[in-house]
Amino acid sequence: MAEKVSLKFGEGRSFWFMNGLYTVKLSGEESGDVCSVMEMWLREGWGPPPHTHDVAESIYVLEGRLRMHLAGEVVDAGPGSFFHIPVGTDEQPEVVEECRILAVYTPGGFDKFFAEVGEPAESNTLPPLSEEPPDYARIAEIGKRHGLELKPPD
Repeated sequence: MAEKVSLKFGEGRSFWFMNGLYTVKLSGEESGDVCSVMEMWLREGWGPPPHTHDVAESIYVLEGRLRMHLAGEVVDAGPGSFFHIPVGTDEQPEVVEECRILAVYTPGGFDKFFAEVGEPAESNTLPPLSEEPPDYARIAEIGKRHGLELKPPD
């Protein structure tokens, strides 16, 4: 059953992952598994490798710039840009300028991936910058449990 949720700017359960801040605005559980809504604050040069997932994803760019690689197309995106990415679509958001996006996953539950793969954020800020490359094998293993298929970078 869906719950009423009311969050202000900076509120929500947040995780640090891949040098970014991922905040759950609406969990799948809270929405009755209709959707999961995430706000993501991403650093320039950081972001996921090419991947697909078994949920649809809609992305709205709030601030900054992305270069979206979608099923062989490349689209530059700034504030106000919107993408709907159907289930199984090859995608890779390339962060070309620090940005904030709002991502909606349908059906709900994909927020559990971020909770499992990330670490609880100590503050509602970007994490201290790590120069260590992400552990793609670990991310891929966790991703499989949540319907995410990751193609590690070469």
